[in-house]
Amino acid sequence: MAYNGDCNKAFADSYMLLKPEDAHFFDLLHVLYSRNLAHRKFVESHADGAVEESFRHRWLIFVSVVLQKILMLLAKPLALFGSCVETLINLVALNGGLFMILINFLSGHLVIPNRTAPNYLSCIGNLDARVKLDAVKREDSKYYVSLAMMASKASYENAAYLKALISGHWKMEFVGFYDCWNDFQGKATTQVLIVLDKYEDRDTYVVAFRGTEPFDADAWCTDLDISWYGIPGVGKMHGGFMKALGLQKNVGWPKEIQRDENLPPLAYYVIRDILREGLSENPKAKFILTGHSLGGALAILYPTIMFLHDENLLMERLEGIYTFGQPRVGDEAYAQYMRQNLKKNSIRYCRFVYCNDIVPRLPYDDKDLLFKHFGVCLFFNRRYELRVLEEEPNKNYFSPWCVIPMIFNAILELIRSFTIAYNNGPHYREGWFLFGFRMVGLLIPGLPAHGPQDYINSTLLGSIEGHFKAD
Repeated sequence: MAYNGDCNKAFADSYMLLKPEDAHFFDLLHVLYSRNLAHRKFVESHADGAVEESFRHRWLIFVSVVLQKILMLLAKPLALFGSCVETLINLVALNGGLFMILINFLSGHLVIPNRTAPNYLSCIGNLDARVKLDAVKREDSKYYVSLAMMASKASYENAAYLKALISGHWKMEFVGFYDCWNDFQGKATTQVLIVLDKYEDRDTYVVAFRGTEPFDADAWCTDLDISWYGIPGVGKMHGGFMKALGLQKNVGWPKEIQRDENLPPLAYYVIRDILREGLSENPKAKFILTGHSLGGALAILYPTIMFLHDENLLMERLEGIYTFGQPRVGDEAYAQYMRQNLKKNSIRYCRFVYCNDIVPRLPYDDKDLLFKHFGVCLFFNRRYELRVLEEEPNKNYFSPWCVIPMIFNAILELIRSFTIAYNNGPHYREGWFLFGFRMVGLLIPGLPAHGPQDYINSTLLGSIEGHFKAD
């Protein structure tokens, strides 16, 4: 993270950057009892006045940096462990169960999982293996919302799987799946799926950002990086998410860039160029932005840069932004900037939150941290009953008064795993892997609630028709 103060001023009038790679043990301990963060080697800041922080804020910075350093240390073994877990799950699934693995091995018909094959599913995909879109008809007012969530879930899979899914099951055009460069981590960490849904004379591009994979240390570091940049006239935004979207070192967000075609693309720019071309060819074409978890944060940050660059064509054709389990991305000034621009350009933004999902409650929202939610919150309880709110209940999750109700809710969700197919049909049947994940909710309520299963069910079973109109 080689930003210096002068280079930051080119696009940001203030910033607070955390550099975990420069944090040493005693320097980290020092932050707990020294109020001036500017004296720490792993903090780079430029703001009005001295950087005097409360103990609570310094504690959150301490936790953020420590967790990032641990993840950096464990990145390779974590990825190896995740690969083994995924391979084992796929081995069981592809061979028809544990017992059949032995039978197939003895008969010489054992199916060996291949990570790049069309039949290989990620851990997220194995939580919810539904692929078909026929649960919602195209004429239904919530068709595009359901499509957005399915695309958000699909974005966790490999390119071969996506091509087969989109062309074979969805009967749509696979535009591309892109591994995008993070200039600060020095590697491709951001994945984007683009699908083209053609219907009569209208094209709809669906841009789905991949969320945080369970065993991806780079993605977790992005989530945990509570650095921020303040852009004049816009507000302060989450540094980790901006870096993942395509922020460049020493440059920021130039409107046009020149980039070697042999290098991985930057997410914002590759999406913009594809949309510019596609929307120019069809005056009736539009697009939607979507994502689950980290992907939701990138989906709402994308139009921010679009507004800054005055991308009039894209602003006119952006029909909606649908995020699922999205974390907070900016401060109150940023929230106000986005409210005004979304309203001015008639762009619909809906933030789906299921029950006790922990991620929409992060980063922490109080006087010590600047992150705030904005936009319509469609909140669903355990029965997928909808409430339209400005902020989800228990907005910071860590309230001791909510622990017992959340555990009780997790127990009822576990019981629901056995009854939901009977009550709502076989489309909602839950598998053994998801049932095991729901067991984790007894210890960490709100973690299984972040999975895609409940968000897909919310779009299908929730009464959201009144908030969306069919075109």
